Amino acid sequence: MNTTVSASSVGWQIEHILLTIKIILEGLKTSNPKDYKWKFNILRTVVYTTKKIPRGRAKAPSIVRPEKYDEATIRHHLQKVKDALQNTEELHAKQFISHPFFGHLRMKKTITFLEIHTMHHLKIIDDIIKN
Repeated sequence: MNTTVSASSVGWQIEHILLTIKIILEGLKTSNPKDYKWKFNILRTVVYTTKKIPRGRAKAPSIVRPEKYDEATIRHHLQKVKDALQNTEELHAKQFISHPFFGHLRMKKTITFLEIHTMHHLKIIDDIIKN
């Protein structure tokens, strides 16, 4: 924990990353490609162009905000993510998620988001540990 970097601990960051990946992969799996609607989104354009999420600008949705976490919950969610990743081959390229800030994201853009999001939190972890 280092409150000069983040109000959240390293454990919280890891659990948040895992919850986000798990929820997003579940969302892709249950989506109906016919419901996809593209809409211009400046925030999405900036984040995808810079490959960076600004720190402290948005609050994570409650579904991916860990309340209670420990080594056991992190291990559990890590296994759930591994299982979900193995099933991504079954997904169609036109499946999508509805992101609370970026709107609808098809499969390829969703994977890119997960990369950007994970790197964002890994950098926070690195800063917590360094300081």
